[in-house]
Amino acid sequence: MQTRMARRETIRIGTRGSPLALAQANEARDKLVAAHGIPANAIDIIVISTAGDRIQDRPLSEVGGKGLFTQELEEQLLDGRIDIAVHSSKDMPTVLPEGLALTAFLEREDPRDAFISHDAGSLESLPEGAVVGSSSLRRQALIRRIRPDVEVVGFRGNVQTRLRKLSEGVAHATLLANAGLRRLGMASIVTDLMEPDYFPPAPGQGAICIEGRAGDARTDALVAPLNHDATTIALSCERAFLAALDGSCRTPIAGLATVDAGRVSFHGMILTPDGKDAHAIEISGPVGRAADLGREAGETLRERAGPYFFASWS
Repeated sequence: MQTRMARRETIRIGTRGSPLALAQANEARDKLVAAHGIPANAIDIIVISTAGDRIQDRPLSEVGGKGLFTQELEEQLLDGRIDIAVHSSKDMPTVLPEGLALTAFLEREDPRDAFISHDAGSLESLPEGAVVGSSSLRRQALIRRIRPDVEVVGFRGNVQTRLRKLSEGVAHATLLANAGLRRLGMASIVTDLMEPDYFPPAPGQGAICIEGRAGDARTDALVAPLNHDATTIALSCERAFLAALDGSCRTPIAGLATVDAGRVSFHGMILTPDGKDAHAIEISGPVGRAADLGREAGETLRERAGPYFFASWS
């Protein structure tokens, strides 16, 4: 396998251009080098600008949702300009364009949210009326649920942009994915970590996924050694939960699956944007039913909440 891969043409990885996206693409490249014994210069990282990166003056929920971070990469996958695309799993829509598939999930990093502030040690200890910045509807709803007295403002941009805004006093605090901070070597800036049973993460948070052309035997063989089984099982549950709820960037949905001793355990939550109403569920079962469990959890919450609950999402 190593000799055959080494003689192949250059492998082209598509990615967004933010420092975090590049860190994730480099992680995938390094794992490919290690798995196949190919030189690093045989793998090109192709930076592709996406609408989600270019549009900074409006919330994603107003201009199209998750697909804004993937469409341009997927176009280049489909026409053969890149061989694979590396994404943050939480950015991926549940329905992919025809001809594409998620072909591997790298081992998941810490899925928790990180609270960052120069003014308080935790979300709970922020002063009344403090301003918290977040671009995530899920985080906004959870913040409002826990601290209805604080003001929540939109906070678009990559990690570095959001931290700069925090330093400039635009907000007293923000929340970011701890996995991204760890991948950037920035774990030291974390003020507090939000435990999942209290502040559940986004489905897919902390996991890098690889997208390729469906049925492409060459790239399937290439990325197969990178796939982490437990992460794949967990993500199949979480993505099925999202799909059952028609989840997107316009919907406050949280969910985390964990795998242990042949079983998957899932905790999911749906919220109204103001955080005043929420429904949660816990479910577990054998790993072979991971996707079924996620779908059942989503359908149960949809039925429990009723149609009027979802009207607040539109």
